Amino acid sequence: MTDARVAVHTEATIDRIAPEVHGHFAEHLGRCIYGGIWHADSADQDGFREDTLSLLNDLELPVLRWPGGCFADDYHWEDGIGPQEDRPRRRNLFWAQGPEEIPEESNAFGSDEFLELCERIGTEPYLAANVGSGDPQEAANWVEYCNYEGDTELADRRRENGREESYGVKYWGLGNENWGCGGRMTPEQYAREYRRYATYVGTMDNLLVEEDLELIACGFEGHEWNRRFMEEVAGAPWGTEFPLDHLTLHHYYGQTMTVSEADKDQYDTFLADALETEQHIDRIAAAINAVATTRDIGVIIDEWGSWHPEATADNGLEQPGTVLDALSAGAVLDIFNDNSDVVTMTNIAQTVNVLQCLVETDEDDAWARPTYHVFDLYAPHKGNEAVQTSVTTPARELDDDRELPLVGSSASVGADETYVTLTNLDCRDSHAVEIGLEGPTPSEADVTGTVLFAGQEPDMEVTANNADEFGPEDLAVSVDGDGTLTTELPPSTVAAISIR
Repeated sequence: MTDARVAVHTEATIDRIAPEVHGHFAEHLGRCIYGGIWHADSADQDGFREDTLSLLNDLELPVLRWPGGCFADDYHWEDGIGPQEDRPRRRNLFWAQGPEEIPEESNAFGSDEFLELCERIGTEPYLAANVGSGDPQEAANWVEYCNYEGDTELADRRRENGREESYGVKYWGLGNENWGCGGRMTPEQYAREYRRYATYVGTMDNLLVEEDLELIACGFEGHEWNRRFMEEVAGAPWGTEFPLDHLTLHHYYGQTMTVSEADKDQYDTFLADALETEQHIDRIAAAINAVATTRDIGVIIDEWGSWHPEATADNGLEQPGTVLDALSAGAVLDIFNDNSDVVTMTNIAQTVNVLQCLVETDEDDAWARPTYHVFDLYAPHKGNEAVQTSVTTPARELDDDRELPLVGSSASVGADETYVTLTNLDCRDSHAVEIGLEGPTPSEADVTGTVLFAGQEPDMEVTANNADEFGPEDLAVSVDGDGTLTTELPPSTVAAISIR
C-alpha cells in the first residue's frame, strides 16, 4: 500500500531548467586547485590531473565559478598570467592550500590555465572579480584580456601568452561576500562600489567585446541587506536598464553536525535545514521584485551545500563524503527545479576535495563522491521544461517545531520524455510512492527507474576503495491499467523515473 503520492502536472509548466543550475565552484582553498585539479603525480605535461578532468568531463559541468570565494577579493589576476617562472608568489589571505597547507599562492594556476580547463571539460567559465581590494580598472582590464579581439596591449599580451582568439567569458561576478570577507561593507556601500564596477565592465558590451556580458552582484542570506542593496543600486540615474543580470546568495547547512557522530533525529534536522534553501530563494526573489523584476534579474545560489564541523580552515575545509550529504543534494536540486522561473544558476561548493565536493583525490587516484552520482542522475533535467508536482507525503515533527516532509520530488518534460526525480528523506523507513501523470497512459515498456544508495547507511563514507559502490541501480516501477506508476523507495535514497 502506498503512503506517498506525486501528481505530475505535465501541462503546468514553470520555466526552462537552465543547465547552469547544475553549476560548480572551485576556489584556491585547501586541495581544490593544487593537488585536486592541478599538479599531482598523475598530472599530464601541462599540469592538469587527467583523472580529475576525466570525471568532470563525464559529468558535463555547465558552468564553473573561479577563483573564489573569499580568495577572489584579494586576488590580482595579472599575478597569474605569463611564464610561470616569472609569476610572483603571493599571500593567500584567507586560506591555507595545497598538500602542505601553506597560506601562500604560487600563481602557477591562473586565468589561462582556468580557461583552458573550462575548454577541456566543456564548461562555461564564471569569473569573480576583486571588489574588496581591487578597483574597477583592474576588473575591466581582466575582461579586456579575456575577451577583446583587437590590438590593445592587453589583447596582445594574451596572444603572447599563447591564446590568439578571445575566450568569450560571459559571466562576471563583481565581488564576493562583500558583506563579510569581501570588505565588510554595508549594502549601500557595496551598491555604490557595484555601480562603479558595472560602469566600467558593463560598458564593454557590444563595443569592445562581441558577447553580452552577464553581471552578477553578491547578495546575502540576511535578506534585509538585499533589499537595501537593490534600493541603493536603483537610486542611480541608469535610465531604462538595470546594471545587473543576477543577484546571488550563499547557503550552507550542517555546520553543527558531524555525520559519523549524529543520530537519525539529527539527520532529520540537517535535511530540514537543507530544505530551507527554498525560503531563501523566495526571499531574495522578493527583494528583487520589490525594486526590479525577476524576469530581468535572476537568482543565483553560487555557493551551497553541506559544511560540517570537521571542515576547518586548518584542514582546507575537507570533510567526508557521505550518503546523507548526497541525499541533501537531491532535495536541493528538486527545489531548484521547482523554482526554475527565478533561479538562473547555482554552484555547489566545491568541485574537488573541499566541502561537499563531487570529486576527491589522493596522490594516486581521483574518484567520484556520492554527490557526484546525484548530479549525474539529475542531469536529464537540464534544459527541460520544469513542470509542477503535487506531493502528498508523510512528515515527521522535529524538536524545533518544524516538519520534515519524508518524500520529495520534481519533474520536467523534454522532447521525448517526462523525467521525475524522487527523494526519500526518511533515514529510517522505506516509502511506497504512487506517481500519477497527466496525458497519455504509459506502458511498462515506456518506463525505466534508477535508484541511488539503496541498502547503504546515511553515514557511509566514500573512499578510493569503495567508490564504485555508490553508483546507480535499477529501480522496479510498476504501471497499472490507468497509467499510475508505483515504486518503493528504500530509506535515504534518491531515484529517477523516465517515462518516454
